[in-house]
Amino acid sequence: MAVAQRGCVVAGYLLLLLLTGCKARIHKLTLTNDIRVAVDLNNFGFYANGTLDVNLTSLRLPSEQLADSTAHKVGFSLSRSRVNGVLSYTAEETETCPLELITAPNNEPLILFLIDIKTLSVTMKAMGVQDNLLTAKLKTEAPEGQRKTRDVSNVKPNDKPEKPTETPAENPKDESQKKADQTEPEAPEAKKVDEGTFNLGQTKQLALALDKVNGSYSFSFHIQVGLQAQGLYSLRFHYCQPRNTQGRHPYSFTVEVIERNPGGLYLSAAEIPLSRLYICMAGVFFAAAMVWVYTLMKHRYSVFKIHWLMAALAFTKSTSLVFHSINYYFINTEGKAMEGWAVMYYITHLLKGALLFITLALIGTGWAFVKYILSDKEKKIFMIVIPLQVLANVAYIIIESTEEGTSEYYLWKEILFLVDLICCGAILFPVVWSIRHLQEASSTDGKAAMNLEKLKLFRHYYVMIVCYIYFTRIIAILLKVTMPFQWQWCYEFLVEVSTLIFFVLTGYKFRPASNNPYLQLPQDEEDVEMDEVVTESGALEGISKVKKTSNGRERQKESTL
Repeated sequence: MAVAQRGCVVAGYLLLLLLTGCKARIHKLTLTNDIRVAVDLNNFGFYANGTLDVNLTSLRLPSEQLADSTAHKVGFSLSRSRVNGVLSYTAEETETCPLELITAPNNEPLILFLIDIKTLSVTMKAMGVQDNLLTAKLKTEAPEGQRKTRDVSNVKPNDKPEKPTETPAENPKDESQKKADQTEPEAPEAKKVDEGTFNLGQTKQLALALDKVNGSYSFSFHIQVGLQAQGLYSLRFHYCQPRNTQGRHPYSFTVEVIERNPGGLYLSAAEIPLSRLYICMAGVFFAAAMVWVYTLMKHRYSVFKIHWLMAALAFTKSTSLVFHSINYYFINTEGKAMEGWAVMYYITHLLKGALLFITLALIGTGWAFVKYILSDKEKKIFMIVIPLQVLANVAYIIIESTEEGTSEYYLWKEILFLVDLICCGAILFPVVWSIRHLQEASSTDGKAAMNLEKLKLFRHYYVMIVCYIYFTRIIAILLKVTMPFQWQWCYEFLVEVSTLIFFVLTGYKFRPASNNPYLQLPQDEEDVEMDEVVTESGALEGISKVKKTSNGRERQKESTL
């Protein structure tokens, strides 16, 4: 318990530190002295007429880049991905710089923004089949053209005195009219050139303006996704360096990314249904919890402490889903999560995760059903599972509160995946130990029939846990990879439905009833002593069980009636 308290304290401190970093869809990422070749800024599923706004500010490059910009290519890539997190050019093209691509693989929509600091321009290249619309500030040569015309006009008057001046009154009028005619159409053209909207299906290359202020570079662009080009897009920043370059050159920048779907929705296409899904599943889990409490009250004389722990798990799961739904609602409408609701979700999510693995492990050991003391080996399992589960929940909170482009994001994502697998494997050990000792007990003592019933139940429980882990960790991920981008919410649906089925089956198998073989003890007086299902440590050797069984409680119930 001390380990659990320490883990909760550490998680609480980290929760307070992450209050200001709640997950949002208005992304603002600041990188300082970063050396990565590619930075994954975000993945987002766009419906038709969805919009993407990118504003790059404070881009500072090393001196090597300033000296030779052709060798060190810098820019962005916007690529439509077939699955989440997998770009359309992540095959053989990863060996070369993606900014050097000439054609888009598989004819998928691909937009490149190549920054050239010498000419203060950004070269936009559109590839693949697409009908996206780009709005950006173009690099114009209009000021230089105006200066040249002015210089020419200044030169012409010097040469005009040699010409005859037959109609001096008409020439100024004509010249003034010509100047007016020239200036009037040039003004709207200049406005269109400075910032315009272009169909990338027709315009394959443009030169955008790159601003420079105090040694830092900035530019911005706006993209509206067309009907043919809708899908899951990945936005990346690239800093390509030659292979013979010794060491990595650091760079720094700040970028703000705003993504919207039609209707002003800030959630990705696969996340829009999640708010309604979570609130519906919260109602289902709450109904299941109420049915479980009704069952406990109906068979109150056969109830053990573990049964109430299972009820607490169901209610905590339902509460966590409610806060999760509220959190997604505010992200969808406001672009960022409300800190209060997000913190409540993180707290209930942490409690739910800890209660889940503790309950499963306690059921596997048989605690409170047939014995009230855990062996040393079983205690070690809890000393491992509880801190790891706290670590897994802390990693999840950090992932939810951190921008995808940071270097810590993927580190914590790998930690979460590894720790979750360790916890899933650790809870299987108590079940395996109980199965092994039940096999030994069924062959040594005279209660073979009852031990075989318990053995059969434990085997079913083992298969249930394995199937639950398999569906929520493997099958659901495969479904997420293979489904279209707008149907990837089915991954969360499968996880929640699998969890509900697992809870219902576990509650049915270990329900508080007198005919449950897991809770039965022998009826003979010579078998009053405890049916020993102990571990190899011998910690429970010589311990006898007081007759506080379901049968005894039923008899007490009959006497009171």
